Amino acid sequence: MATGLDQLSEKQMTVSGRARIVSLHEAVAQCVRDGDVVAMEGFTHLIPYAAGHEVIRQQRKHLTLIRMTPDILYDQLIGMGCADKLMFSWGGNPGVGSLHRFRDAVEHSWPQPLILEEHSHAAMANAYDAGAAGLPCAVFRGYVGAELRRVNANIKTIECPFTGEQLAAVPAIRPDVAIVHAQKADRRGNVMFEGIVGVQKQAVLAARRSIVTVEEIVDDLGPRSSNAVILPSWTVTVIACVPKGAHPSYAHGYYPRDNNFYIAWDKIARDRDGFLAWMQTHVLDRR
Repeated sequence: MATGLDQLSEKQMTVSGRARIVSLHEAVAQCVRDGDVVAMEGFTHLIPYAAGHEVIRQQRKHLTLIRMTPDILYDQLIGMGCADKLMFSWGGNPGVGSLHRFRDAVEHSWPQPLILEEHSHAAMANAYDAGAAGLPCAVFRGYVGAELRRVNANIKTIECPFTGEQLAAVPAIRPDVAIVHAQKADRRGNVMFEGIVGVQKQAVLAARRSIVTVEEIVDDLGPRSSNAVILPSWTVTVIACVPKGAHPSYAHGYYPRDNNFYIAWDKIARDRDGFLAWMQTHVLDRR
């Protein structure tokens, strides 16, 4: 949790209330600390792979990772020993199968034990909304007849004071840092997402600090589609321009999903030594 001094230093990261444009290395060095609660969001689309790889290169440890749908990026972070805990609502290699580094951590504590906190999609979406609104918890209709409450003490039932209805409640998600990828930022630090969007906006608004990587920096964000999301500069801590920063996921309007990579990852991740060799060549040595 941030202390008063931490909060002061975080405010000083921005100039005149605007997000600062920095290198990816500087963004992670400034914003991600050992022991942080870190959310890296993106729903099949705009997954912040480049930023996650920089977290691995900077050897951040003892992180609590949050993501509604952890896939290959979190398999890599877990396999490299960055995470002590994972909060999630579904995990897998989409369209392929299991996350083998995730499974190895849970089943065999390699490279270290991993604590799990599992929720439904609805619970996590509502928890992000609550965090963005500054509320202590999310209250919603859900978990009726579900068994997750048997293994997750953070799922509670409360009574509506107005109707007497029994409702589910979970703690708000308030990450120390949120990391997302977007298509564009302008030179004033405003950010635009287009295409399939998940909870990136809510994650950034809920977090104490935020990193947004983008495909390009432009003078003007230009015309936008009906489902475009704009994050004003004052909501973001730092921005880094990282073309193809979401690969092997896709960025609408820039490049497609690399389906062959998702298929290839299944074999790469099955073997510990093969996984470590791949990470050394394709992540650690790419500074």
